[in-house]
Amino acid sequence: MNQLDFLVLTLTLLAIVTFGVWKTRGQRNLESYLLGNHRMKWSTIGLSVMATQASAITFISTPGQAYESGMGFVQNYFGLPLALVIVSVFFIPIYFKLKVYTAYEYLERRFDLKTRMFGAFLFLIQRGLASGITIYAPSLILSTILEWNISYTILGTGTMVIIYTVSGGTKAVSITQRQQMGVIMGGMFVAFGYILYYVTDFISLTEAIEVAGILGKTDAIDFDFSFEKRYTIWSGLMAGLVLQLSYFGTDQSQVQRYLAGKNIKESRMGLMFNAILKIPMQFFILFVGVMVYVFYIFYIPPIHFNDQSLVVIRESVARDQLITIENSYNDLILKRKNLTLSYTEESSTVKKLQLKNDLINIDAEQEVMRNNVKDLITKVDPELSTKDSDYVFLTFILGYLPNGFIGLLIAVILSASMSSTSSELNSLASTSTVDLYQRIIKRKDLDKNYLSASKWITFIWGVLAIVFAFIASNSENLIETVNIIGSVFYGTILGIFLVAFFIKRVQGNAVFIAAIIAESMVIACHFLNVNGYFSIGYLWYNAIGVFLTIIIAWLLSFLEAKSL
Repeated sequence: MNQLDFLVLTLTLLAIVTFGVWKTRGQRNLESYLLGNHRMKWSTIGLSVMATQASAITFISTPGQAYESGMGFVQNYFGLPLALVIVSVFFIPIYFKLKVYTAYEYLERRFDLKTRMFGAFLFLIQRGLASGITIYAPSLILSTILEWNISYTILGTGTMVIIYTVSGGTKAVSITQRQQMGVIMGGMFVAFGYILYYVTDFISLTEAIEVAGILGKTDAIDFDFSFEKRYTIWSGLMAGLVLQLSYFGTDQSQVQRYLAGKNIKESRMGLMFNAILKIPMQFFILFVGVMVYVFYIFYIPPIHFNDQSLVVIRESVARDQLITIENSYNDLILKRKNLTLSYTEESSTVKKLQLKNDLINIDAEQEVMRNNVKDLITKVDPELSTKDSDYVFLTFILGYLPNGFIGLLIAVILSASMSSTSSELNSLASTSTVDLYQRIIKRKDLDKNYLSASKWITFIWGVLAIVFAFIASNSENLIETVNIIGSVFYGTILGIFLVAFFIKRVQGNAVFIAAIIAESMVIACHFLNVNGYFSIGYLWYNAIGVFLTIIIAWLLSFLEAKSL
């Protein structure tokens, strides 16, 4: 990055923050601060809902996910359109009718205080942890790639978010997210345009897609019924449906976005905007990652995209081993490039088939070499992460985009981080203020005092998010890490709400006990899964949580009835 990049980056971020503070000055009551006086139009709601879900992790990690594993991750979102229809039909009318600030208020009206507190508690845990990751993830990667001090990156991102979120509340979050989505999608299209510019110097777009398909990168749908696979069409349509239904129907970070709508119609239209566009957006971002893979067929990629790990090896006794592997790797990449060009130019079906098989084999060989380097990293320093897919897209940006556009793409990443984090802080503050402070600590007070308390609580959650970011650890691909955290908690929360909506015989004690048992079993399931006792895709945690909560609550209600 040069001075032009830093200028573009600084001006973009300052413009967003300043605009958000200026447009939302003068907030005078709690309803205005938490729900924007119910004045949001469907377009603002739609973009805000999309921006809340699309964190920096989406734009850093998703292309790397496609580079490494192909486009199968898109199946994670196949249940989303149906989930949004269900939320629009059942959840929104109830929330609007009861005029609630948070989703968890409804649980007390339907059940009792302890069930409301438990639902709010589960939300605060998982969303609080997620808020730290949404700051930590881009900070870690940017600091690694750009050699910035990670502490300054975390503090800078967190501070900017705190400023406009504390200042303007929900309205500031929604308005700034509209600008942020414009910057984000504009930056992604710029990056995609440059990828095509480089790739089409060698082959056409059609040929690039064909080559990506040969190498298994365009397989978006898997009909396998295995529960061990993380992403299949069945896990997406069933377990993914449960995840999305819980996220959009019961997670306050999303509920608060559409509760700010002018009316039910505007809120529903905002969700339908996402039902139509969310999967195409994720498909496009994954496709960008696939095209980066094709790009690196013609331009030599690093053997490991996290260069700091390679620096450690180069300074160790394993230096000569790394050099040997890198030399063989570079020769192999050149051979793969020539094979690809020969394949696209060949007209004979028989020869084309042979070249195809050779291309698949040589691509597998280069992956073996990459794994050899990962093994070398582990031997030199077991504490170093060998996961490098999160660094793929940024490596391309910094290496092949012109100055100015690099600053814009870094601004995209930080804007996405600020966008999702602001929603999280806003929803954490709403739940803490309404469900805890107003309900338990100070039940009767002036509205201006609740407004002041809400701003202080937003500030405190902002500081905690920064603290969580400092202590976070990068265990897997970051886009998966966030979904794993959600999957551990979302199923139980959704189960409570589904019982509330549809099983009238179940009362507070039954659903409260059922939720505690279900959540304990999901956590135990995750522990056993990560420690190798059995294998199951994490999306199924959601279905397990929902199923156990509903079944146990239903059984307990019968036992209660018999004991009376």
